[in-house]
Amino acid sequence: MKAEIHPENYRLVVFKDMSNGYTFLTKSCADTKDTITHEDGNEYPLIKLDISMTSHPFYTGKQMLVDTAGRIDKFKTRYAKKA
Repeated sequence: MKAEIHPENYRLVVFKDMSNGYTFLTKSCADTKDTITHEDGNEYPLIKLDISMTSHPFYTGKQMLVDTAGRIDKFKTRYAKKA
C-alpha cells in the first residue's frame, strides 16, 4: 500500500438517526464538533443522520408520509380557478 494516503483521524464515531434516535458505533474519519456519551459510557464524536437503515422505507417496508397532501391541495386550488 502507498504511504501517507490514508486519513490520520480514523477513529470510533457514533452515528445517530435524528428521526428515531437510533445510534450505532463504527469507525469514520468524518469531521464533527458534536460529542455524545454512548451506551458503553465512553464519549465519542457524533455524526447526525437524517435517515438510516432503521428509518428508510426500503429497509422498514413502510412508506413515510411526506407533506404531499399540502402540495396536491395547492395544485388543485391553483388550477381549479383556470378550468
